[in-house]
Amino acid sequence: MLTIRIMTIDDYENVIDLMKRTPGVTFRDADSHEATRRYLERNPELSFIAKVGDETVGCIMSGHDGRRGYLQHLVVASAHRRQGIANALVECCIARLEALGIAKSHVDVIKTNVDAQAYWEHQGWQLRTDIDRYSFIRNGRSNA
Repeated sequence: MLTIRIMTIDDYENVIDLMKRTPGVTFRDADSHEATRRYLERNPELSFIAKVGDETVGCIMSGHDGRRGYLQHLVVASAHRRQGIANALVECCIARLEALGIAKSHVDVIKTNVDAQAYWEHQGWQLRTDIDRYSFIRNGRSNA
């Protein structure tokens, strides 16, 4: 039976294992245990996991800057796809963000992750062509 609940730092190892087993998903230094703990504390009750029995089969993290929501790390185990899990996880985030007064959200998708691109486009999310995102890494580590 599928259950979806708020992600806690105690879910970290299972979530990271799921991410690492999922093609197209990157794991960066910013996904460390400490960084994830800070993110969850800064954005309480905005990240979720999906479980079937004791197995973590999906996850999503989200947060906001007070104006816009940001979704990231939507992952569903290959064997559990096409069952509505991703949609349910996204809805949990969007509903929580809306309750906080956040009506518009963004998601970044790695250009080589065609599965993710297809998913978001199919769900009605619009690819932005009017902006480019620039990043700066202060510590110089390429995997930040």
